[in-house]
Amino acid sequence: MLKLPIYLDNNATTPVDPQVLQAMLPYFTEHFGNAASRSHSFGWTAGEAVTQAREQVAQLINADPSEIVFTSGATEAINLAMKGVYEMYSTKGNHIITCVTEHKAVLDTCKHLEKLGAEVTYLQVNREGIMDLDLLKAAIRPNTILISIMAANNETGVLQPVKEIGAIAKTYGIIFFTDATQAVGKIPVDVIDDNIDMLCLSAHKIYGPKGAGALYVRRKDPRVRLVAQIDGGGHEKGMRSGTLNVPGIVALGKCCALCIQQMEEEAHRIGALRDQLEKGLTQMKNVTVNGSIIHRLPNVTNLAFAGMPGDKLLTSINRTIAVSSGSACTSANPEPSHVLKAMKLDDELAKSSIRFGLGRFTTREEIEYAIDAAWETLFPAPGTGSGK
Repeated sequence: MLKLPIYLDNNATTPVDPQVLQAMLPYFTEHFGNAASRSHSFGWTAGEAVTQAREQVAQLINADPSEIVFTSGATEAINLAMKGVYEMYSTKGNHIITCVTEHKAVLDTCKHLEKLGAEVTYLQVNREGIMDLDLLKAAIRPNTILISIMAANNETGVLQPVKEIGAIAKTYGIIFFTDATQAVGKIPVDVIDDNIDMLCLSAHKIYGPKGAGALYVRRKDPRVRLVAQIDGGGHEKGMRSGTLNVPGIVALGKCCALCIQQMEEEAHRIGALRDQLEKGLTQMKNVTVNGSIIHRLPNVTNLAFAGMPGDKLLTSINRTIAVSSGSACTSANPEPSHVLKAMKLDDELAKSSIRFGLGRFTTREEIEYAIDAAWETLFPAPGTGSGK
């Protein structure tokens, strides 16, 4: 039986997978020890669970477990990566290259670093949301110490050429950091093959709880060193002090293990549902896809509904279908999406765009309902109940 409302905002957050919940529950009650307690079995059990989770996270991205630093989520990981590199390599240079369509966690961190003396180059993107590698090469300076480009955009799902960016960074001896929060678990990500030096991810984007995430930090060829942003206790090899969130870490590990098992099949199934949704909605007059339809995640489509006021559009659709106009982190901002504006959409069209994010638990029945409901809401036809 169809349950309303339908959730199609999986880029904002995902429901916790029941298998993940079952994996983490014992670590709230039965195995509640502090992973840093080395003198008794409660601490040992917790420590073993963290070790296993570290291995699971590393396996998903082809890293070594020793290169995984647990954090409270992707935003903290981004701050640790970018601020940590800036402080550690300040004698080498102060120039950072990023992209105008990055998540606010990256852009706001760049703004903060600029106040401390950093020079930041913000690369533009084309109408499909993809950056130009020639512009990247042209932006590199002798004092460039970091390139930060996200793997997959959170609003459009557009994929950047990460492997090529990594190769360029390696050629010039520059550290390459990618915000892979949306990409990990949905498409293959390989830190070795893609020449990635740092990478962040978050549990709640891959069917885990909020408050758990990780930062991958390469340990050789090159070895990346960071200045810690949280001091006190020297946890996580001194890079992130604080009592470890053992239940959250166990959950993150289980999320990654499930992604390894299911990612290929999920991508195929969800991609087919996304295409069905997109086909059904783009039959409406003046409805188009924002961003590349080739280089993107399988679970997301961002649609522009030309001529429809944004506030009315969301209010109408969200009665039965949970969607958003862009990043959940900036949903309170009435301004049009900075991502869509960078892709040359005017303010009116950007405000009239909606992101649909499908997920592991999205069904064909829900997609069929969403298509019909959108038609009936936006283009009602008297006497038929449908605008089609």
